[in-house]
Amino acid sequence: MPQRLGRSFGWLWSAYAASTVGTWLGFGAFPLIAIQVLDAGPAAVSALAAAGLAVGAVLALPLGPWVERQRRKPVMVATDVVRFAALLSIPVAFGLGVLSYTQLLVVSVLGAAANIAFSSASGAFVKSVVRPEQLLVANGRFESTTWTATAVGPTLGGAAVSLLGPVVTVIANAVGFLLSALAIGMIREHEPRPAHRTATRLRGADLVAGWRFILADRELRPMFANTVTVNALIMATEPLLAVLLLGDLGWPAWQYGLAFGLPCVGGFIGAQLAPRLAARHGRRRVLLVSGALRAVWPVGLFFVMSGTAGVVLVIAVELALITCMGVFNPLFATGRLERVPAERIGRVLVAWNVTGTGAIAVLTALWGVLAAVAGVRAAIGVAGVLLLATPLLLLRTGTRTPVGEPAQPTVGTAA
Repeated sequence: MPQRLGRSFGWLWSAYAASTVGTWLGFGAFPLIAIQVLDAGPAAVSALAAAGLAVGAVLALPLGPWVERQRRKPVMVATDVVRFAALLSIPVAFGLGVLSYTQLLVVSVLGAAANIAFSSASGAFVKSVVRPEQLLVANGRFESTTWTATAVGPTLGGAAVSLLGPVVTVIANAVGFLLSALAIGMIREHEPRPAHRTATRLRGADLVAGWRFILADRELRPMFANTVTVNALIMATEPLLAVLLLGDLGWPAWQYGLAFGLPCVGGFIGAQLAPRLAARHGRRRVLLVSGALRAVWPVGLFFVMSGTAGVVLVIAVELALITCMGVFNPLFATGRLERVPAERIGRVLVAWNVTGTGAIAVLTALWGVLAAVAGVRAAIGVAGVLLLATPLLLLRTGTRTPVGEPAQPTVGTAA
């Protein structure tokens, strides 16, 4: 029987669903607008993604200590409202005929910083509304929602763009964040005031405390290296795939959305299987196997071509990749939350997210340059080959505590 996680979690889950559906309806919207409206080339499209993420990550650096000193619910509502307003400015500017590359860049920066703040606050908030033994179930529901939205969103978004123009999905994305803010506002459970709220001056040590905790923990450290590298290599090729498929190969928007939306059914299946596989084979073994397998498939995108054969190839590669991610992600997210004390979760998640966002920004910029020099297809192939080596980053030394088991009190005391 499905576990009941309470009304507060229900509203939080609804908020997550609203923002996730909106985000995936707007999948590829910025590259599409840059390509079709502003006539941007591969380097400019990659620079748009990279610069927005990089500057957003820098702006987010002081957010870890700040989030820890605030109640999480107001932070989450505020960041949703910021993202709503920033995204809504794009269709307004488009309608007035004044949309520019600079505006897309500014919205990307605001979105990246707000995403980091929201993720850090929501990670801590989850721990306060569900019991420790329910964390895997809660993360499994988030993961299932992600992949359900990803399966449906790009397909519907691509069709909407084909019928109504390139900015319609940006409106849907903005509305998703507004609905998320309203749902979070419906949570009535009292949130205690943070114990260290009285600290008002931000110290330099506060900015690095999250990284010190991660690097001092022998379980978090290899997972940190692996997830940051894998995500950065995959995301660095996203704008290049848009250029290759939508530009060079001439795929219509609906076909592009279908090829990346349909395989996300595998993510839903993987998220549903994760708790059962972990119970049968052990959480560490399932996490390591699924983490290694998710790096195998992206190299196949090098061989994509036009026509039905190309669509089938992308669907097959993405289905295998996303199924593995659907198993890996809830186990990883649960293990990370279990190992980090509640009073440090804000800084740790900000450090993790800032590093991940910064790595994506750097590699996206580098891959844009590589695509300009060697070609888009070659750059995608290089990323796929490098991903094959990332399972080595999962190897660890020292402690034998299984990933996902609570850390001992002495772990990470250097932070």
